[in-house]
Amino acid sequence: MNTCSRLQASRVAAFACLFSCLAAGPAPAWAALGDTVASGVSPTPATAGATLAGSAARVTSYVDAGGTHFNEYIASRSGEIFAYVWQGPTPPDLDVLLGQYAAAWRSGAAALHASGRDGLHAARVDTPTVVVESGGHMRSYIGRAWLPGALPAGVTEGDLR
Repeated sequence: MNTCSRLQASRVAAFACLFSCLAAGPAPAWAALGDTVASGVSPTPATAGATLAGSAARVTSYVDAGGTHFNEYIASRSGEIFAYVWQGPTPPDLDVLLGQYAAAWRSGAAALHASGRDGLHAARVDTPTVVVESGGHMRSYIGRAWLPGALPAGVTEGDLR
């Protein structure tokens, strides 16, 4: 039987920890719904898009590491992110994307499920603070999330696409 010293065991454990940290790589860092972003700051190489309602809001587009395309809607005056729209092969991590509104979304989704009104491939969770529509199937996910109370003047839910 082979035995190793504590020193050898601790070296192996330290190496394993270091390797797992390096393998994970940097996590994408983007702002959550309701966060304020400085002008020109984007999580990844992004494309500045259109403006809405006579420049009341701007749209920034980017693609995450999983290949999902995002449109980020930012109020021009406040810099607040008031909506996200996504489409792609991987679903977003809604807890990260929704930030402080994730708990409201989770409780709304649980209520929808308990009532039997949640669909197999699509659902709409509508709470007073956040609305989340998500759907699709494997390798084809779509959705949008927005803060109804934060929509700038002249911007409607129909503009979020």
